[in-house]
Amino acid sequence: MSDVIIVAIISGICTLAGTFFGILKTSSMTNYRIEKLEDKVDKHNNLVERMALAERDIKEIKEDLKK
Repeated sequence: MSDVIIVAIISGICTLAGTFFGILKTSSMTNYRIEKLEDKVDKHNNLVERMALAERDIKEIKEDLKK
């Protein structure tokens, strides 16, 4: 084989390997960021639930004080 063909094959293999590992790294970072966002949403939802309970308790206390 010619030297040009060998260099082209090696370049193609290296390009494919670089692209493959780049895609793997990008997808792992995307998954990491999605997990962090899910954690933030869970914390927010927990806060909303706690505030609903607190508002209910405050309403009950106000009603007790009116009696």
